Order: sequence, then structure tokens, then C-alpha cells
Amino acid sequence: MTAIDTVDLDAKLQQQEPKDIIAYALEQFDNITISFSGAEDVVLIDMASKINPDIQVFCLDTGRLHAETYQYIEKVREHYGISIDVVSPDGEAVRKLVAEKGLFSFYKDNHQECCGVRKIAPLRKKLLEVDAWITGQRKDQSPGTRASIPVIQDDKVFARPGETLTKFNPLANWSSKQVWDYIRMFDVPYNELHDKGFTSIGCEPCTRPTGPNQHEREGRWWWEEATKKECGLHGGNIKK
Repeated sequence: MTAIDTVDLDAKLQQQEPKDIIAYALEQFDNITISFSGAEDVVLIDMASKINPDIQVFCLDTGRLHAETYQYIEKVREHYGISIDVVSPDGEAVRKLVAEKGLFSFYKDNHQECCGVRKIAPLRKKLLEVDAWITGQRKDQSPGTRASIPVIQDDKVFARPGETLTKFNPLANWSSKQVWDYIRMFDVPYNELHDKGFTSIGCEPCTRPTGPNQHEREGRWWWEEATKKECGLHGGNIKK
């Protein structure tokens, strides 16, 4: 298909509702998938499934997720009657990392190496299969890295060499309250860890509940500096 002028288009889509942005994305791309892990993503699935019940969805199984998250994946699959492509990391790469540095090296070094093996490499492989993807990023999730995310962008991090990969962030302008208002209004399934104080949920060793007045991302990689709270899935957010 003809390349999209994402900069010009983003200015227009910024004014649109998420469901309309998703409708546009599905109209433009047949080979498009939703990245699923949390509350925002299931809102995207709910909206998209009302437009196309056969929407492609994938999630990353790092091998270190909470038991509740695995149960949640099944709950969403059954609720919407969809197929979820559960993408796993390369077993040999995981074994090499664990053999050399142990199971909890991220507490001593930083989380980027482990995330690189368990999340980034399998994501890169998955995105080679599609022309566009949809994520649940919001601007207010991480003021240090996501405050300026567009609604539509050229994904230069994961694009195939010489080709274009388009990335949609339909919830960019929504708040956490709007996400949860939607979940409650439409009885959308959510991870039960949210009822236990978890606001942003990742791998089990790297996620903990947040306390009163803490930002939602403070429960992720809590031992690191706040400005580093990205695993690399959205590496383009971090200014070099």
C-alpha cells in the first residue's frame, strides 16, 4: 500500500475518539495486530472486536508473568472468542542469560538485558509478520517517556529493513480514569491483580503494587530511576 504521511495524519487523528482511530486503522490495514497485556489493551480489543470480530491479537509470554496474568489471557480469549498468539522468547537465549547471570540479574544490572531477551527479541520477530500494530500507550502513563506519543507513527524501531511499519496508539489522549470507566461501563474483563493494588502490570519479579499518591508506573522496576521505566517495547519513546 502507499506510504502514509503519519505526521500530517496524526494532527487530524489527535482529535478523534479511540474507536474511530481503530476503525481507521482496520480500514487501512488488513495485516494489523493488537498488542495485548493490560487494561488499556483489552479496551482496544473490545472496541476492535465490535468492528472486526476476527481481529488479530498477540501477547508476549516472558515466562515470568504472574499466575493471574496467564489466567487473564485465557479469560480474554474466551470472552471475545478470539485467537491470541502467545509469543515466547527463544529458549536458548533465555538459558544462556540464566546460565551466565542467574534468574535475577536485573536487580544488579538493569532490566534492559532481560527484557531484551524475553520481550524485545520475540516482539521484533512477531512484528516482522505484520504491516501495522495497535498499542495501549497513554501520554500520562509515563510523563518522562510517553508525554509526546502520537496517535499514529512510523515505527522505525521494529520496521523491516527498507519497509514501513505503522504504529497506532488510539488511547494516547485518554486518562487511566477513562480506561476504567470504559471497562466498568461495558463489563470488560480485567486482570484481578488490579484489585490487589497493581496499577501497571509486567513480569512478576519486576512489578509490585503502588501505594497512595504513587504514579501508576512506580510499581514497575521500582529499584531503578524513574526516567528509565520503559522495557524497550516502545523504544522510540526514549530520546537518545
